[in-house]
Amino acid sequence: MNMGEAFRVHVAGGVTTLCRCWAVTRKDGVQYGFTDHDRDLGFDDITFRAETGLSAATLQQATGLSVDNTEALGALTDAGLSEAEIEAGRFDGAEVRAWLVNWADVSVRRLQFRGTIGEIQRAGGAFRADLRGLTQALNRPLGRIYQKPCTAVLGDSRCRFNMATAGYAAENVIGKVEEAQVFRWDDLAGFEPGWFARGRLVVISGAGAGLWGLIKRDRSDGDARVIELWEPLRAGIVSGDAVRLEAGCDKQMETCRLKFNNLLNYQGFPDIPGEDWVVAVPKSTKPNTGGSLR
Repeated sequence: MNMGEAFRVHVAGGVTTLCRCWAVTRKDGVQYGFTDHDRDLGFDDITFRAETGLSAATLQQATGLSVDNTEALGALTDAGLSEAEIEAGRFDGAEVRAWLVNWADVSVRRLQFRGTIGEIQRAGGAFRADLRGLTQALNRPLGRIYQKPCTAVLGDSRCRFNMATAGYAAENVIGKVEEAQVFRWDDLAGFEPGWFARGRLVVISGAGAGLWGLIKRDRSDGDARVIELWEPLRAGIVSGDAVRLEAGCDKQMETCRLKFNNLLNYQGFPDIPGEDWVVAVPKSTKPNTGGSLR
């Protein structure tokens, strides 16, 4: 008898011993297990802890491409989902799986939901997490945008630039930090000001290890070098933590050619006609001869 048949037999028996179990897998690979049973359970190499007091609302499921939605409620504890980790964004987009489980025989279970964590609200030492089904990903617009700037992300599968190339990243220990947003070093030898603008700052060690932020400005301030992020990192970042600075790209064709030597993979359309082209008239001289622009 397979797992599905065993579950149906158990439910059809009239007297059931069912509970819910959830597995949460963060993007950094850290995994958590929770259950609304009164003792810990375990299967698939996951321990589902009971002390979080986790409970779930009704699961809304539909046929077709409608999004399956539910929500989970639980206590914020160091053993479960801590407020500091939620604030740091470590559970954003985490994968969630939910089962109905026979707690008397955990091999008899049914996967009821699979999706990701959406919005998380915190209040009074508890959290409320919206869980979104797999079809949620189909609700976002897809397709290619025709525009002059490049639409690829530096280093992704379309850009194909190897971010491990020497000269495009630097690992340093933080000299000074202000509100987890402005970072100062006495020197960043070998990198001209602006080199890291629009790039990333990735935290390697400390309380914020694994977090990253987009770089807004890279400038000199006297003898110091200042890196400013668009938003503060949502963790306790202190002097002495190690970070990696990654070069930035402004999505322009000349930057792709001169800074990264990656013009063959440029994903923009630098010669796409602008609004002025609509009212332009042919001329025997450039740029309206009808010939090549380059």
